[in-house]
Amino acid sequence: MRSRTRGMAFVSGAASAVRDGARAMAYAGFMTLVERNLVPDGILRAGIRSNCARKCLKHFENTEDELACEQAFIEDLRARERIAEETDKANEQHYEVPTAFYQHCLGERLKYSCCLYDLGKNGAKTSTTTLDEAEVAMLELYAARAELEDGMNILELGCGWGSLSLFLAEKYPKSKVTAVSNSKTQKAFIDEKAQSIGVENLTIITCDVNEFKPPDAGEYDRIMSIEMFEHMKNYDALFGRVEKWLKPGGLAFVHIFCHRYYPFHYVAESEADWMSKYFFSGGTMPTDRMFAYFAKKLHLKKQWRVNGKHYAATCEDWLKNLDKNYCKVVPILDDTYGRENRTKWYVYWRLFFLSCSELFNYNNGNEWYVSHYLFEKLA
Repeated sequence: MRSRTRGMAFVSGAASAVRDGARAMAYAGFMTLVERNLVPDGILRAGIRSNCARKCLKHFENTEDELACEQAFIEDLRARERIAEETDKANEQHYEVPTAFYQHCLGERLKYSCCLYDLGKNGAKTSTTTLDEAEVAMLELYAARAELEDGMNILELGCGWGSLSLFLAEKYPKSKVTAVSNSKTQKAFIDEKAQSIGVENLTIITCDVNEFKPPDAGEYDRIMSIEMFEHMKNYDALFGRVEKWLKPGGLAFVHIFCHRYYPFHYVAESEADWMSKYFFSGGTMPTDRMFAYFAKKLHLKKQWRVNGKHYAATCEDWLKNLDKNYCKVVPILDDTYGRENRTKWYVYWRLFFLSCSELFNYNNGNEWYVSHYLFEKLA
């Protein structure tokens, strides 16, 4: 009997291995077609939606299990040694790609995060909202929700190409704006842009967030961060530093993308984990309420949500710009990835924008979306 049981287990394991191998081969064959730009967008979108449902979303039969999953994830984050992991890969995948590439994809202000659109009753983007207008609309919303005033000392964590820091320095000329980025190319771009428009109240610092020590620690009226926390892990340590850097009564405004209840790490466990491997290594999908567990001495004063359809519309505009500017983008792809990989990486960037659009459009924008938080350091 034991021999038969072992034999059955062996056969079952072998069959499972064969199925896994067959799936891997099928996926590799499909991706070969994708990389040659031979798969229509309709098929790609259907596949992405299916993947969102199968791999990115988890349903719990019991609300206790749902909370237990989130709590286990939180404890895992607390056990991480570093605030951010794989920072070099993040730079390689996004932030050290030539700025010119993003100038052909993003809006005028190079806002590489969710923008704010005029959506109709059915959630569809109206024809009157341009990407440039949506960028400014979201930046203005940040200023209002962060309760900014001219003359404040403001620190931005993770400034990208300066969409927010340049906006704030212009809007509040009596304020002192400091921003940190882990990218030398981003600093060079922002410094040149600031000089060209006459901005003199902005300082850009290049530093790994793990090592960052702000020049005015304990004296900031506001700390702001737009889609940087998703690159972090040990939020206990991060929020502890934010609390120390704020002055008493100061506010921290945070914009993240998140899921309603199911958190996960972006980990490339197989070739099918395409997003984790090529675009978001070391990233985190937080939950809507998760940061409340890490806030420590910071009081969560307010929270808002932005429907995911706004992010979907943003990604669709980035995709349109990429396609429209194909001839301008090709030389950049050649220089960055090699002429022999031109089509492959053009498709990869299209697939990245498509994937993000479908993710945030899922369930009418109510599954994955953007959350805004306002934390206060009580006096």
